[in-house]
Amino acid sequence: MTTSQAANTVIVLDFETTGLSPNMGDRAIEIGAVKIDNGIIVDRFQQLMNPGFKVSSFIAGYTGITNQMLQHAPACDEVMDQFADFIAGYNLVAHNASFDQRFLDAELDSIGRSYDGQFACSMLIARRLYQQAPNHKLGSLVAYKDIDNDGVFHRALADSEMTAKLWLLMLEDLKSDHRITMPEFSVMQKLSRTAKASVTAYLRKQAC
Repeated sequence: MTTSQAANTVIVLDFETTGLSPNMGDRAIEIGAVKIDNGIIVDRFQQLMNPGFKVSSFIAGYTGITNQMLQHAPACDEVMDQFADFIAGYNLVAHNASFDQRFLDAELDSIGRSYDGQFACSMLIARRLYQQAPNHKLGSLVAYKDIDNDGVFHRALADSEMTAKLWLLMLEDLKSDHRITMPEFSVMQKLSRTAKASVTAYLRKQAC
């Protein structure tokens, strides 16, 4: 799959981790993902994973993932090998995607696996589509756009579910507000990099 694929066929993913940077030795402790085919959620992936060392009390408090929960979880290598199979052939979406991409790259590189899709960032796109939002954190956008949710955040599957709903809503808004029907994934990627002042002109060029 390449960036020329439709934007409504993607995998939305989210990592919970021991810290901010795999370059500093941080590891993934949970992966959650939602598979969307033609605008419909068709599958999910969720798994805790044992990073091989204890998580800090801050991370446990922030995510709700405790060392006791991770004690008998499978190792990162085992989970990420399964996840590489799950995402094969799909483009990828995450909220603040640079963070999740760093961990995906690091974890897959450590087991000699890779992926053929490309990333788009729902946060960067939301900054351009919803410039009046108070901020563009996932929880704030869920409230701003009145997206149905169960109030759970900072767990990987819950966050990927919310991001998937936000992604599909942004595609709906592009259709209803800007007459952009079935945009390609590459259109969304370019939108995420478009200067805010140029968004209206860019969207006008993409309209049917």
